[in-house]
Amino acid sequence: MQDRQHIVSAFDEELHRIESLILEMGGLVETQIEDAAEALVRRDVELGDSVRDRDRHVDTLNARIDEEVVRLLALRQPLAEDLRFAVSALKIAAALERIGDYAKNIGKRNTIIARSEVLQPASRSIRRMSALARDMVHDVLDAYLRRDLPLAEEVRRRDQEVDHMHNALFRELLTYMIEDPRNITPCMHMLFVAKNVERIGDHATAIAEQVAYMLTGEMPGADRPKADATSFTAPGREDEKQG
Repeated sequence: MQDRQHIVSAFDEELHRIESLILEMGGLVETQIEDAAEALVRRDVELGDSVRDRDRHVDTLNARIDEEVVRLLALRQPLAEDLRFAVSALKIAAALERIGDYAKNIGKRNTIIARSEVLQPASRSIRRMSALARDMVHDVLDAYLRRDLPLAEEVRRRDQEVDHMHNALFRELLTYMIEDPRNITPCMHMLFVAKNVERIGDHATAIAEQVAYMLTGEMPGADRPKADATSFTAPGREDEKQG
């Protein structure tokens, strides 16, 4: 009995260490999102570059979490609920790493966007959209830490708001391009930025679904609320290569 208690205690300690790494990673990613959007509004190339540089730390944390989870699975061989907690941690870390990549891409494109005065209104729209996506990331990590299923479901529903903002911004940028062909290049870069933010919302939603799976043993149904209509408006890539 004492050996069993020791095993449970050791598992809990190791899982807590993994959770702490996930929360550290999440905090870095939230700051990346906020700073990337702020760099667009301020046309601050240096701040955008710093977002790119910081992504290496996010990648390092993701690698550490991978190692910790693999070690936990190998040594403890968890079953049922414990196994779900370990596997969900792995997937949540992977989603956060992708969110960091999207923020990095925004920082990269800021170098070109910063040269265009006409995109200032669109940049402010991106900041509002980014703030919503950042709050989704913050709240879903809170749901993960607190084991709060209703909060995770609320974050999942909130993705529709990000999609609606993306649709509006897409139409706004198309208008700029129609009005003046010189706007096409910066607007195309801004379209990719807007898509990056929309994808951040998608990954926050994916984390919410992992929280639900972790707590209930079932993934949410296929009725995931989506409102992104841009793929039906004009041809284009669904996503851009990360890195």
